Amino acid sequence: MGHSQAEKAATRERVLRAASRRIRTDGVDRPGVAELMQEAGLTHGGFYKHFDSRDDLITQAAAFALSEGTAKMERSARKNPEDARAGLIDAYLAKQHRDGPATGCALVTLGAAAGRGDQQIQQAYENQVRTYLDLIAGLDEDADTPRAEAMLTLSALVGAMLISRAVADRDFSDELLETVAEQLTDRTSCEPPPTDA
Repeated sequence: MGHSQAEKAATRERVLRAASRRIRTDGVDRPGVAELMQEAGLTHGGFYKHFDSRDDLITQAAAFALSEGTAKMERSARKNPEDARAGLIDAYLAKQHRDGPATGCALVTLGAAAGRGDQQIQQAYENQVRTYLDLIAGLDEDADTPRAEAMLTLSALVGAMLISRAVADRDFSDELLETVAEQLTDRTSCEPPPTDA
């Protein structure tokens, strides 16, 4: 790749990174092209060198935001070598995650946009859900139904984070995060009941 192509790719990634932070904070409808380009440190005039339209940028930024989550989830799982699933749950339901939507899990903020039917965002969203389900199911090898447990876990994580950001009472928000984390962790740490031989 030539120097100018490398610069163009780096600039494009800078715009996508800035746009992905904004759509995680404000959703896909709000930020305008001029705002997004300014946040990336560029002029509005350079926009069409990188993207066909605002919709093209938003779709690519959504896919970028969603895909960034995989590495974060994997790092979270490695934080607790004794119990990777508990490490992931604790990191995901942390107050820092709640308070940092711009760098947090895009499943929480992009669910409504995906649900409204933008097919490309919906497909990127589904791909990320499937990736997370595989990752979580792989952490719980002892489960009788690892995929079902992964679905329950992911749904609880995303739902708890969404609700914790939406409620006004900060103490209630904290309680919600802590309670869901405890309940999810307890589900897999309990010993299965003995079976009669």
